Amino acid sequence: MNHQQSNEGRQDDESALSDFLGSLMDYTPTIPDELVEHYVAKSGFQCPDVRLIRLVAVATQKFIAEVATDALQHCKARQTAVVKDKRDKQQKDKRLTLTMEDLSKALHEAVELFYFILN
Repeated sequence: MNHQQSNEGRQDDESALSDFLGSLMDYTPTIPDELVEHYVAKSGFQCPDVRLIRLVAVATQKFIAEVATDALQHCKARQTAVVKDKRDKQQKDKRLTLTMEDLSKALHEAVELFYFILN
């Protein structure tokens, strides 16, 4: 890869990033801007750019969705591991019951992954 191709790739990346950040102006995240601004300010970071606030909101929303999905998988695994005599009754009632144990396992995995990425 020569220098010119490297610059073109960088310009494409910058253009894509600029387009993405611009699209955040038209996006209404699940987590309100005011809530993100509160916690960002509480952590000591001042950010007047609403695009960055919404980027944090989108990243937080994705994190929460992934933890919830992982917790659901733990819940399903736990409920399929019930004793056989309880299984007949369980098959009639298809509702899942998410427990703090399921959520704790999912959060523990997320934290481990986060530390692995940082190191």
